[in-house]
Amino acid sequence: MGIENMKMPQLGESVTEGTISKWLVSPGDTVNKYDPIAEVQTDKVNAEVPSSFTGTIKELIAEEGDTLEVGEIICSIEIEGGGTAPAEEAPKEEPKEEAKGSAPAKPKAPTRDSGNKARYSPAVLKLSQEHDIDLNQVEGTGNGGRITRKDLKKIIESGSIPKAGDAPAPKNEAQAPQQAPVKESAPVQPAKQQAPAANVPVVPGDIEIPVSGIRKAIASNMVRSKHEAPHAWTMMEVDVTNLVDYRNSLKTEFKQREGFNLTFFAFFVKAVAQALKEYPQINSMWAGDKIVQKKDINLSIAVATDDALYVPVIKNADEKTIKGIAREITELAGKVRSGKLTSQDMQGGTFTVNNTGSFGSVQSMGIINYPQAAILQVESIVKRPVVMNNGMIAVRDMVNLCMSLDHRVLDGLVCGRFLQRVKEILENTSKENTSVY
Repeated sequence: MGIENMKMPQLGESVTEGTISKWLVSPGDTVNKYDPIAEVQTDKVNAEVPSSFTGTIKELIAEEGDTLEVGEIICSIEIEGGGTAPAEEAPKEEPKEEAKGSAPAKPKAPTRDSGNKARYSPAVLKLSQEHDIDLNQVEGTGNGGRITRKDLKKIIESGSIPKAGDAPAPKNEAQAPQQAPVKESAPVQPAKQQAPAANVPVVPGDIEIPVSGIRKAIASNMVRSKHEAPHAWTMMEVDVTNLVDYRNSLKTEFKQREGFNLTFFAFFVKAVAQALKEYPQINSMWAGDKIVQKKDINLSIAVATDDALYVPVIKNADEKTIKGIAREITELAGKVRSGKLTSQDMQGGTFTVNNTGSFGSVQSMGIINYPQAAILQVESIVKRPVVMNNGMIAVRDMVNLCMSLDHRVLDGLVCGRFLQRVKEILENTSKENTSVY
């Protein structure tokens, strides 16, 4: 018999951690390879994690509600074949050797300094740096004394934050390697500003709503995007009267023939995909010492539920017809609302289009979907009086396109030209110029 460890998988591009929302197995259960063993939430997707082995669940290392970094162990499985006795003996011998030198103090050293130093996740390191917490003075409640984000959040909420200075010298040695990964993260002032929220007074009649794992993940990703990417914003209004007339003339027959709706949003997504092909600089990402201009045009579309926001991806949108895009929008939205969205549906997005007009918004400033360089908000189509070229006033169907951009990657000139091209495509969409097939 052998023991294998199951680790937190990467459930999407740029996903760094996941929350165990529900275990589907218990210790002692027999599982086959690919059987689902847990439900995991990230900021991008809810997914079932399949077993990588056939065997018996030995231990559930992570608890429901725990947030773990990608690659951290979530459970162990006993499988046929292989031997783990030698591997288990090795760690038992190490404490004995150390105990010869100093029996009272050394037993804690492997647990805190050696064991937990390796177990400090990036999320724990970042949170400790944000709030100036000395990790050597924190008692972890995770497996093997591992310090979790929950431990740090309890400390932050209590207001009794252990500072560096009183920790024993051997523990301070463990802080040196921690500094390197922390320095790579951006400054963290916004996170400090959020801390007082834990002390909001609650009076009779107030409702306290626990923050779910996916809401925490969304919050973390939004703070990271807003803090790391210097957001700039621009807006352009577009006359879509001809597009509205064309779509309205087709929608009934289209629904009867195809079985799904021909939405206005499909026309906007197609126009954006076409413009991205002509202005590939927009289809880029910031990568520290370089800018990566993506070859594929994969459009993330924002789909909201009552308590979360998901961004499934229409891959190679520039190669699809308006009908094909409309079909994918319908299918992806259906998957989100039925809970069947997969990690594959979420990966590879290079630019985000958000249909904020669906709930009546006419102007908004979107937060960029990190690590993309820009996001476009398609606002509500409204009838407005417009002064035409001949000086006459006419009632036209108008829409605002609002674009947020990462000013490290993009400048106003190229974004203005990109939006101008999207505007041109939309204003020239008509029965004579455009086919949905």
